[in-house]
Amino acid sequence: MPKDNSAYGLIGLYFKLTLIAMFIYVLAYAFFPTWHDNFLPIVQFNNQTVKYIGLTLLFISLVWTVIAQGHMKNSWRIGIDTDTKTELVTSGLFSVSRNPIFFGMILSLVGLFFTTPNTLTLIFLILGYVLIQIQIRLEEEFLTKEHGQAYIGYKQKVRRLI
Repeated sequence: MPKDNSAYGLIGLYFKLTLIAMFIYVLAYAFFPTWHDNFLPIVQFNNQTVKYIGLTLLFISLVWTVIAQGHMKNSWRIGIDTDTKTELVTSGLFSVSRNPIFFGMILSLVGLFFTTPNTLTLIFLILGYVLIQIQIRLEEEFLTKEHGQAYIGYKQKVRRLI
């Protein structure tokens, strides 16, 4: 991710700050399990069934993301790499989603919210979703320039997320 004043650089900075905040939250939750109650719990979602759904989503998102990264093979990058030419990956999970890794990240945000439903994790979910949507569009613009008609055809056949 660039460290410049561009939109892409700004999104990269916000991604990093959001990930750091979520990491601190999860780490604090691991050591202080009732700490999340200080962030305005959303009581409608605060029950064992929803927590188990959240944990299941977290597990599924982990497996899904690892598989998607494996399908990318040598094309795996963090962010937009304008220096390295890679192949367009359209098989495996990429045959059902143009952005399976981002889909996995969204699932994990929903899982985190369901596991500890409070205002802070709702903010993480909303902010993460918005940042992911912006990043997807930046990458789609790049991939259209990089792969041309092959990517345009792929976009017509495969949905953005799922």
